[in-house]
Amino acid sequence: MKVYTRKTAGALALVASAALVLAGCSSSGNAGGDSASTTDGASKQSTGPLQIATLLPQTGSLGFLMPPVQAGIAQALSDINGAGGVLDQDVEIVANANEGDQTDLTVVEKGAGEVIKSGASFVLGAMGSGRTQAVVDKIAEAGMLMGSPSNTSQDLSGISPNYFRTAPPDTVQGDALGNQILSDGVTSVAFLTFNDPYGLGLRDVIQQTVEAGGAEVVYGGKGDGNEFPTEQTSFASEISAVKASGAEAVVVVTYDQFAQIVPEAVNQGLDTSTFYLVDGNANGYEEAFDPGTLEGAQASIPGAQANDDFKAQLESIYTEQFDGTLDSFTYAPEAYDLVTLVALAAEKAGATDAESIRKNLQAVSGADGGEECKTFADCKALIADGSDIRYVGKAGTGPLNKNNDPASAFIGIYKYDASNNPVFQKAVEGKTK
Repeated sequence: MKVYTRKTAGALALVASAALVLAGCSSSGNAGGDSASTTDGASKQSTGPLQIATLLPQTGSLGFLMPPVQAGIAQALSDINGAGGVLDQDVEIVANANEGDQTDLTVVEKGAGEVIKSGASFVLGAMGSGRTQAVVDKIAEAGMLMGSPSNTSQDLSGISPNYFRTAPPDTVQGDALGNQILSDGVTSVAFLTFNDPYGLGLRDVIQQTVEAGGAEVVYGGKGDGNEFPTEQTSFASEISAVKASGAEAVVVVTYDQFAQIVPEAVNQGLDTSTFYLVDGNANGYEEAFDPGTLEGAQASIPGAQANDDFKAQLESIYTEQFDGTLDSFTYAPEAYDLVTLVALAAEKAGATDAESIRKNLQAVSGADGGEECKTFADCKALIADGSDIRYVGKAGTGPLNKNNDPASAFIGIYKYDASNNPVFQKAVEGKTK
């Protein structure tokens, strides 16, 4: 069956538990196993190994978010394969493609071609909402399933039956951060926002929330035309304008442009403790800025805070498989849950092709109720016994709704300490609108 999105009306298989190669971030059937593709992109039901391709930011402004996502994927595969795999076969990573940056969409378009050619059933990525929007048609029309741990643009809600995500749309994060700003007693707000689907969508929701609560947007609001290009690297004029506005709070909706914004703000004497960051830039900056530079600034990051045991697992597996150290855990739980949901859907379907998985995704997420389970092994055992399940994942999101968005999600509120690292303060649960 050829799948159309709303807008349009193999590679060597690596056994993931043995050698997970995620350097970054054809048909829908598996390259191996009992699958045969037809000319219109459809695939017969497959019972071969579940094959996954990744489409992650190996280059570009979201590169800093890739390590925790890699760790989340690696830990999920370790747990799944350690529990006997899917249909008694190890899950395999068969391709790792680059989504690049929003400034050059030819990179993600090339990456989409690579994951399609791999023959994987599931494409994990992209991380940037704009990059996903650029290629979701192409991937869905190839009959493949696509899922993101970090897409938050409202425009992606229900965009294709073959697309889902474990991060909530901007309505949830924007509402949470906007209400945090109001609870801090802020009466005037400025925005520094890049011209990107993610930036504009999240800015608009935060603005709507603070204005509804009585605060005034004095710079950078919707319709003012003060958004800057994603490739911009100098922000002297924007900082001057924000300072002149007299805003009590500055909401910075960017990716790694934040690293250039902060030094300019310090240079011009703008109080960075009044900054509010979002998931796209809420990283640790201990090595980037002088101690105390961001102390008091706040941030929002979708997802429940990873517990200590899960953090330790992520740190260990990242060191083991990538020879590095994790600076944050942002979107690691969501990446873990993506892989686990796909594996459970395949287990429930008794097949590993994209169409069979798609038909069972909402069910294993708990959309129809079911017995709660928190690990792949426990959920797999319940499925084998004929039980309906509700997988309660690491990110703490609710079941997938009719748009394949989490029905509810937690948003973490963080405050920066003297070493310029975000420290968890509280979690706010919100419903997807």
